[in-house]
Amino acid sequence: MERVYVIPLRDAKTAPRTKRSPKATRVVREFIQKHMKSDDVKMDESVNEKIWERGIQKIPPKIKVKATKEEDGSVLVTLAQ
Repeated sequence: MERVYVIPLRDAKTAPRTKRSPKATRVVREFIQKHMKSDDVKMDESVNEKIWERGIQKIPPKIKVKATKEEDGSVLVTLAQ
């Protein structure tokens, strides 16, 4: 199963400036766990690089990702084109 999501990262904006990128990573992981109904979420490096692109303080307002659920129940998250 494959789906494309636009994940809003405004929840991570409420975190202190020096913790925004790690919080944004957790927000993406929690969003995928909730919507794909799987606890095993693996994120591609491209997603992490997009979040950290402008540093720890300036995260993007939203991110577009493609989530692919494997046969064993794990979910692979990559950056959507």
